[in-house]
Amino acid sequence: MTSEKVTSLQVAKQAGVSQSAVSRVFTPGASASKKTVERVRQAANDLGYRPNVLARAMVSGKSRMIGLVVAYLDNLFYPDALERLSNQLKEKGYHVLIFMTSQTLGNIDEVLQEIMDYQVDGIVLASVAMSSDLAKDCQKAGVPVVLFNRSQDDDRLSSVGSDNVSGGRKIADFLIAGGHKKIAHIAGWEGASTQRDRETGFLSGLNSARVKLFSRGVGNFEIEQAREAARKMFDQDNYPDAVFVANDHMAIGVMDVLRIELGLRVPEDVSVIGYDDVSAAEWSAYSLTTVRQPAKQLVEETVSILMDHIENKAKSPRRIAIDGPLIVRNSARIPEGWKNERF
Repeated sequence: MTSEKVTSLQVAKQAGVSQSAVSRVFTPGASASKKTVERVRQAANDLGYRPNVLARAMVSGKSRMIGLVVAYLDNLFYPDALERLSNQLKEKGYHVLIFMTSQTLGNIDEVLQEIMDYQVDGIVLASVAMSSDLAKDCQKAGVPVVLFNRSQDDDRLSSVGSDNVSGGRKIADFLIAGGHKKIAHIAGWEGASTQRDRETGFLSGLNSARVKLFSRGVGNFEIEQAREAARKMFDQDNYPDAVFVANDHMAIGVMDVLRIELGLRVPEDVSVIGYDDVSAAEWSAYSLTTVRQPAKQLVEETVSILMDHIENKAKSPRRIAIDGPLIVRNSARIPEGWKNERF
């Protein structure tokens, strides 16, 4: 059973308005009176009309679509941040296409080539990087790219993230102020700028206090690998008295190993500090001390830069690093008088 497709002209006749008025009602950002919008939408509902977004994109040259690429959603920071990002872009009249990829450049380049085929107006890379050649291709095609929670040594790319160096330094200062002597680190994926910068700041803080890193493991931002790193690091007589874990997702797994498998007390035997301040960090079961990534500000800056590139044809890339506070809870020894100190 078939039926003819309803056209905008039929909607215009039903609503008693011009065809251009119908177009304005269904064009994001276009102006139309409240009365016109109500009449057009009522007529469209009665007739079963749906605007042809793809046809409009072919005429206007703008798809009103943004490609959003993310490597993993296990870390609770990303579902929250990506929901905020999608909602803000929707408010600007853009639809979001989400693509999953791995952290390896080869796979990312394949995915981005596919995204380009959709004629997207912009691309947001959430904690993934891109090759120099593909960055050049995007620039030639006039498709702006913004890195979210990741930076890259490429002058053509805008990026928005936390000030990870400062965050790592705050963690070192806090642990040293708490009197810890055997301070360890469980790193994330070593190809990530977030990992590199957090560890750089952390080691800088230790070096300033002439404290040597006691031990180091790698969790690759994956909870099971972080658990295994914790087992190797702490299942021995001479174990660290504090550990900075490169994100909360891994830190939660590390705490489980320390308390449940190894019978260590947190923070009496071992202080644990994470990074991100995900929702689970404040659960009473963990009460994780951590550096907060200001997701709301990160998303607002990302959308602002993207709109500047798309709508205002801004050419110069912008790189933003937003400072985040250390959120002190109960997983790490609290220094005496810490409220009077700045961390």
